[in-house]
Amino acid sequence: MIRRSEQVADCGSEPDEIAIVGGRILNAQRESAGGPVPDELPKRASETVADCALERVREQRADRIGRLAARGEAGHVALGYIGSAVTTGLLPDTLKAYRLTSPDVRMHIVAMETPTQLERLSDGAIDVGFIRPRAHYPDGVTARVVQSEPLLIALPVDSPLSRAKAVKASQLRGMSFIAPQFNEAAGFAEDLARLGRVGGFDAQPEYRVNDFLTAVSMASAGYGVALVPQSIRGFAQPGVVFKPLSDFKDQVELAVAYRVREHSPCVQGFIDTALSYGGAGKRPGRTA
Repeated sequence: MIRRSEQVADCGSEPDEIAIVGGRILNAQRESAGGPVPDELPKRASETVADCALERVREQRADRIGRLAARGEAGHVALGYIGSAVTTGLLPDTLKAYRLTSPDVRMHIVAMETPTQLERLSDGAIDVGFIRPRAHYPDGVTARVVQSEPLLIALPVDSPLSRAKAVKASQLRGMSFIAPQFNEAAGFAEDLARLGRVGGFDAQPEYRVNDFLTAVSMASAGYGVALVPQSIRGFAQPGVVFKPLSDFKDQVELAVAYRVREHSPCVQGFIDTALSYGGAGKRPGRTA
């Protein structure tokens, strides 16, 4: 009697060949039985043909995934991002553009602050980060700016300044400041300090929060004012207005951070897609 493992091993590579193999197995079973074939033998032959077909499908799928992975069209990308990557459109637009060319790549996306992203890039926990740029990066990690936007002041709608077309920094003297991302040594803490210097006062935050939406919510409730990126206006709540600063032209930037030596084709492809968002082009050393 032909063993089942031998039957599967003899599977052909095409449907017609699989059917031929099934017929040969059935004939062998008839010869082995030395007479009429019991009912269960044709059933076993049919099961073997089905096994062959399933094995062929698995082989074809594995071959396809291998070819896609080699071209960077399959695999896995772990992405970190800050909230402004959502409000500016960097995150959704990059994901949409990348999925058009690499729909089989699995994305793992986690919100985290810039310092944490740089740590996770360095230790390999994530592959790419959407961050606020820094003066220095961990060894083996770099970043390129892809977007910049002006800063606005978020005011309660009943503030006397809410009727002004633009606000001077000096007009904010004595107001309570709500500071987003207070636990970062760089970034908006520095922006707020510069705003105070332009206005001639010490801009120490009265309230410290973790994100811009919380800061805007507190401003709308009258707890103070907040220095925020322009894109946050798209997520505004009732009771708050946003005004430009006539004498404070600092802008905030978003950057794409990644490892200098990245070997995964699908991660390389995602980095190039993200860099093209702001016209930064491909990473140095990358070819089409």
